[in-house]
Amino acid sequence: MTAFDQLKFEPYRDGVYARIHFTNGYGASVVCHKGSYGGPEGLYELAVLKGGAICYDTPITSDVLGWLEPASVTDLLRQIETLEAA
Repeated sequence: MTAFDQLKFEPYRDGVYARIHFTNGYGASVVCHKGSYGGPEGLYELAVLKGGAICYDTPITSDVLGWLEPASVTDLLRQIETLEAA
């Protein structure tokens, strides 16, 4: 199972960005920058991906999720990783 500390963050705008893909066809985009939800506070925003694009119709969420601490990102990554194959 994937955890926050396994993400490979790269510089993005005025913060950081990581993207991960899972074998079930889903993935996640995780960002932290001045324009992201929670970014100014040092928290993370996560979007569920399907086929590389943001997916708004999963049991996890119908939008992006913001104001996340690393432990919450880990929990969400594990939920995404175990979704039924896309």
